[in-house]
Amino acid sequence: MSLLRFLGLTDRSDTGGERGDTQTVRRISAKLERLDADKAKYLAAFAYVLARVANADLEIDASETAEMERVVTTLAELSEAEAALVVEIAKSQARLLGGTENYVVTREFREMTTKEQRAKLLECLYAVAAADGTISSVESSEIVAIAEELGFTRPEANSLRSAYRDKLAEFQ
Repeated sequence: MSLLRFLGLTDRSDTGGERGDTQTVRRISAKLERLDADKAKYLAAFAYVLARVANADLEIDASETAEMERVVTTLAELSEAEAALVVEIAKSQARLLGGTENYVVTREFREMTTKEQRAKLLECLYAVAAADGTISSVESSEIVAIAEELGFTRPEANSLRSAYRDKLAEFQ
């Protein structure tokens, strides 16, 4: 694999992989070859959406990265090194391709998951955003957008949000 392809700088029409997979999800899931293909795809999309929220304020700090790694390690039963790799790739992709991939990857995650799995992601999004002690208004808005993309109603999303009320910037 060339360095340009790894960084996502190759021709975007080179889709390869399964129909419906985004290049971002394929890139992350390829690093997880030891996992079942469906689980790797799920984890890749999950990690990318976590990175999407962490990058919402254009800065992913160490506490957000650590929380993402913790979530990925727990969720996929990966080693710390594997989780760190997944998170680093997801962060890189979110920074490089965020505007073009955000909705596509989130929609792909919605199509491959149950409502319970999507609720778990939403809960983890709040945990990542709150990792530095405050959920900024930009991060909160991004989570609301993601919740809508995942098919949650406003009341459903707000019920998860209420658990993090003390971390919301607008209430501090």
